[in-house]
Amino acid sequence: MASNVATTKVNLESELVVIGAGGGGLAAAVTAAERGVRVALLEKRHTAGGNTFYAAGLFAAETTLQTRMNLDVRKDECFKVAMDYAHYRLNGKLLRAFLDKSPDTVKWLENKGIKFTRIFTWYPNQKLRSQHCADNFGANVTRLLVDDCKNLGVQLFYKTAAKKLLTDGAGKISGVLATQGNTSYEIKTKSVVIASGGFGGNKRLLKKYFPFYTDAFVSRGLPLMGDGILMAAAIGAANEGTSTLQMEGPFFPGFGPLWRVAQEPTTLWVNKKGERFIDETTAHNDFESVNGMLQQPGKISYTLFDERMKQDFIRNGCTRILGRPFTEDSLEKDIVAYAGKGGVKSSDSWDLIAEWIGANPEELKATIEEYNFSCDRGYDEIFVKDRRHLIPLRTPPYYALKCYPSYLTTIGGIKINHRMEVLDKDDNPIPGLFAAGNDTGGWEMDTYNAILTGTTVAFALSSGRICGENAQKYIAGN
Repeated sequence: MASNVATTKVNLESELVVIGAGGGGLAAAVTAAERGVRVALLEKRHTAGGNTFYAAGLFAAETTLQTRMNLDVRKDECFKVAMDYAHYRLNGKLLRAFLDKSPDTVKWLENKGIKFTRIFTWYPNQKLRSQHCADNFGANVTRLLVDDCKNLGVQLFYKTAAKKLLTDGAGKISGVLATQGNTSYEIKTKSVVIASGGFGGNKRLLKKYFPFYTDAFVSRGLPLMGDGILMAAAIGAANEGTSTLQMEGPFFPGFGPLWRVAQEPTTLWVNKKGERFIDETTAHNDFESVNGMLQQPGKISYTLFDERMKQDFIRNGCTRILGRPFTEDSLEKDIVAYAGKGGVKSSDSWDLIAEWIGANPEELKATIEEYNFSCDRGYDEIFVKDRRHLIPLRTPPYYALKCYPSYLTTIGGIKINHRMEVLDKDDNPIPGLFAAGNDTGGWEMDTYNAILTGTTVAFALSSGRICGENAQKYIAGN
């Protein structure tokens, strides 16, 4: 049946259209507007910020704050760490452009009122202290950049979905088609920045690019659909780097005490068969330990601990720097709450724990016995776990937490160069088209490099700024 609702068609004109008002899009819009460009900013959701809104801090090297704290974090060393971690499968010039921009992005934000107070380390013995944190960082950055947009005359369109990129006969960007409710827009423009934030909510694309993905994965980011990636592909943009699902695990749903306990290195992890499968201290970098989970039946795991460990958690908190002390009352409440939801099992019997897991009781008890023997002699001959974390499980009641792979967002899709220009399949720039943030590939590999913590939001902001600068130059004919 044909709709009786009339559609209003509106023609607009702007020198630059930015698609997506997350960190990358806001940074691009503000940067271009600061240089005198007339900007229209389209956001599909009802509010700005994207996943940047939830960020705690961003990566940077060679900043004044690091200098004041006597931290020697050099861009050259970060470059080598990133390239080595990725086995040199990154775009070196793109990575270098980002690293070189990082300290200036911190200064840019400081000049706007962001007060960075600390350099946060997420993992024990983290050598490169790079994540610059501020109270309510993501929310405050979003607010400040939205205010800048308004003060600089950027046209903000909320609940407005970009649908199609338009090009002229020479292949140059010439416009954008968008919709807002029953209103359709055709915006004539000289340049476009794509910053739609990846495709973490698009199950079709997730299953296409990540064969290991299942519906059991827990999404912890916004359900973004990859609109910008699809629009770029439709006009001939090359694809690069759609291999990074920014995963963490083992992840226990919720953000109470058990979320932290699930990744404690003193605990024991088993799969559905009751078999141990990894050195549990890899939880110090849960972007890596999740890879071990993906090899297990059903891609889930169980974190086991006993009453002695539980009391130690209450007294001393978690070993990870992220962990904070919690009370016995809060831990007990979490155990009771999630037991009722089927996420926790406690018992004085390993047989009942095995039954809950679905494992053969003899298999699980053999795993426990072997592990306790390793703890007693201070040597784990299979996984070579650090002896400091080899604590036997002998004090009932025993506890099991059901854990899943989780993911924050996707990274990759659009191939760009170090100027953030979108490239076609012959590696030539599509005139007037730029892209920033998680929609782009070439700067991260299939496992997120948590050695350089805060990279994702930092790349969004810095690449957005580079987009804004180069879009202004393109528009001016420079």
